[in-house]
Amino acid sequence: MSILIKSATIVDSKSNLNFKKKDILIRDGVIIDIADNINSNTKQTLNYKNLHISRGFIDTSVSFGEPGFEERENILNGLLAAASSGFTSILLNPDSNPLVDNHSAVQFLKKKSSETTTKIYPVANLTVDSNGKDLASLYDMKLAGAIAYGDYKKSIVDSSILKIALEYTKTFGGRVISFCQDDFLSKEGVINESIVSTKLGLRGIPDISESINIFRDIEILGYTGGKIHIPYVSTKKGVDLIRDAKKRKLDITASASLPHIIYTDNDIPDFNTNFKIMPPLRSEDDLISLKKGLIDGTIDYITSMHEPQHIDNKKVVFDDASFGSIALESVFGLMCNNFTLEKTIDILTRKKSVFEIEDHSIKVGSKADLTLFNPDKNYEFSQDHILSTSKNCMFIGKKLKGIIYGSINNKMHTLNKLWT
Repeated sequence: MSILIKSATIVDSKSNLNFKKKDILIRDGVIIDIADNINSNTKQTLNYKNLHISRGFIDTSVSFGEPGFEERENILNGLLAAASSGFTSILLNPDSNPLVDNHSAVQFLKKKSSETTTKIYPVANLTVDSNGKDLASLYDMKLAGAIAYGDYKKSIVDSSILKIALEYTKTFGGRVISFCQDDFLSKEGVINESIVSTKLGLRGIPDISESINIFRDIEILGYTGGKIHIPYVSTKKGVDLIRDAKKRKLDITASASLPHIIYTDNDIPDFNTNFKIMPPLRSEDDLISLKKGLIDGTIDYITSMHEPQHIDNKKVVFDDASFGSIALESVFGLMCNNFTLEKTIDILTRKKSVFEIEDHSIKVGSKADLTLFNPDKNYEFSQDHILSTSKNCMFIGKKLKGIIYGSINNKMHTLNKLWT
């Protein structure tokens, strides 16, 4: 593969080329030249309006469906949607059938992205059959390529399981993912417990449902040591607890989901089931706290929380609808609406090493792991912009700023056909 990128503004706060416009020559997946003007015979030249580039984006929580739920999304089309949206690295959730609780299941996922622009970093199940009782073969799955362990959107009810998991994974540097929600406080809840849930007549999930479990997890982490990741912080109380834990030098990381920094429970329109997500949309105070946490680093990552659902699971009454909304295609445009360009790129590219993902700088001799974009293009997001198989998206109709031209990684490149 030989690619020449023309007149691209580099956005990388860690580089002395930050916000400088350069030509970049890539050969066999490696950056071999960066200069003001490069003339070279290449198979492909990329030259787009207001072209910017950054290190490749990372998403810490993506679901597809395959194996077992291909009607939602198959892996190859999901990876195409991710690459076209700028993501070169994704943590793929273990919500398939069969589950990802053994060596071969992890290997299957790794092989699926061996020849694609976006690489899969599998999250394996923490317990056998996701039963919450018996630890899976965690080290064996690490040898197959698993980078973290958690039962997707299932809380760890048994505190001793979390304690043992943290102690065991500490021996080989593994990271436990703990979905923090008290099963008893949240039972049968569908939206945030507030005046909104009362007005709508829907059963609520209180914010303490999250913070109680985060508090417990931090106390156990302080006792055992090890590494833990909280995947979808949605409350101010949760942010405050994590901030305090980091001050104690505990090895804790956290993500916030895109929906939780864009919408509140007041924004749920006419029982639209695309707004039914888990954890639920919270209050304005929670939203503000999450944004501040992303800016100051208390919250380490933003995730699309991309969760495809078949239309039959959404075209029902709100109480009976499945949780989940897709978001990969809208992440960049919504982030640019809410943060400066430099902070947007920082949030979308930072701390890859936490999940054992190589972070390649934009410099000569470095592997090409790049996202290409125009940060200033304004448009209204519609279903036509969705590349995913499922269309359950809460962001349709939103005004966005910023488009993705494509991405380069793994000696491959993917261009977004909507914009190139």
